[in-house]
Amino acid sequence: MKHSEKAEIFNKDEAKVNWHDKALWYVREKRDNSAHKVKGWEYLRELGSGIKANVLSNLDEYLIQFESNAKKNGIHVHWASNAEEHNEIVNSILVKHNAKKVVKSKSMLTEECHLNPYLEKKGIEVIDTDLGERIVQLAKEPPSHIVLPAIHKTKEEVDVLFQEHLGTKPSQGNPEYLVSEARKHLRNKFLKADVAITGVNFAVADTGGVVVCTNEGNADMGVHLAKAHIACMGIEKIIPQEKHLGVFLRLLARSATGQPITTYSSHFNKAEEGKEMHIIIVDNGRTEQLSREDFRASLHCIRCGACMNTCPIYRRSGGHSYDYTIPGPIGSILSPGKDLKKYSSLPFASTLCGSCSNVCPVKINIHEQLYKWRQVIVKEEKQPIIKKAILKTAGVVLSKPGLYDFAGKSARFALKNFPKFMIYNKLNAWGKARDLPEVKNDNFDEWFKKRNKDG
Repeated sequence: MKHSEKAEIFNKDEAKVNWHDKALWYVREKRDNSAHKVKGWEYLRELGSGIKANVLSNLDEYLIQFESNAKKNGIHVHWASNAEEHNEIVNSILVKHNAKKVVKSKSMLTEECHLNPYLEKKGIEVIDTDLGERIVQLAKEPPSHIVLPAIHKTKEEVDVLFQEHLGTKPSQGNPEYLVSEARKHLRNKFLKADVAITGVNFAVADTGGVVVCTNEGNADMGVHLAKAHIACMGIEKIIPQEKHLGVFLRLLARSATGQPITTYSSHFNKAEEGKEMHIIIVDNGRTEQLSREDFRASLHCIRCGACMNTCPIYRRSGGHSYDYTIPGPIGSILSPGKDLKKYSSLPFASTLCGSCSNVCPVKINIHEQLYKWRQVIVKEEKQPIIKKAILKTAGVVLSKPGLYDFAGKSARFALKNFPKFMIYNKLNAWGKARDLPEVKNDNFDEWFKKRNKDG
């Protein structure tokens, strides 16, 4: 199903769409307020972008350095070329420890690899311990946002979900009560877990350690209670030196939620005595993306979700409409590289306003890459006849100033003089819920010339 068709389903509940839009814009405003308090914020973004570019240009060397240092720390390092290999490695570690119960902190990589259903088929209980992730897991839904996985759910919906699965009392969506009950439920799972799985926010080449950022402390809780820790990371998570964390930790939290820093920035450099630590380094299509010059910078992403919070399309279509692990603008430039045919509608789910690029902490040119994917897709994928005809006509009109001027005058005349039923017809999606803006007599060019003439 195309993005537009899934978005139409989400848009059936207009009140919820408005609430979703408002909630994400609130996070965007928090990001702005927080970022503007940092002196040299733009320099910090430049620095982050430069470090990431350096990493991608020397990725093989940094990965080997990281592996070497991690092994010196006694960490078991594994390499997986794709999702299947990743899942098999995880399973082999669980079999070694005779593990039947696993707790997992938020990891978009394991979502990408579909690890949960793979392990559940083998009879292993996997509990997502990030509260938002646990909510969508109970609802049997994928995350709709990479930082706020249950942002599409109201507290009243969570209340009903908890009553069904955790046996809680009706609370009319009381957040304090619901969080308290979730804490009790998850604490029990932590205490009984055999192995803890975490994602990785940053892997430091010169120390061989990894850093996991959470606001709930669930990664620490899982790792310190279980007998083994498995950290799963994409190859692009490498940063050269520990001192570079000072750049990325400041960028990440402010861009994600407007916080100065995440509540927990947990450093895992080796296993505790008597325990094991494993790191699985995963490619799964990243090398191929690295080879695409126009789209290489998409691998700079530090998964803050800022592009989603600001995107007008994402805010009003919901994360599930993208049908990809990473939704929103960044997902729309990553997904066509995985499956061009399946995700060919996503680069068109954008106004190309550039707001995503403006807020990206590592300065990824997201809207430009969306435009480039569109150029690739219209050449390689069959397009609807009507769409092709409209775009061809638009191309002719826009290339001839005289014709463009005539079309503009005709449209303004029609909008001002035609009967309303002819303007607000089925083809006018804009006019379904609102009036068109007032039509002026002049076009912009004429208005601008008059303005200059009048001084």
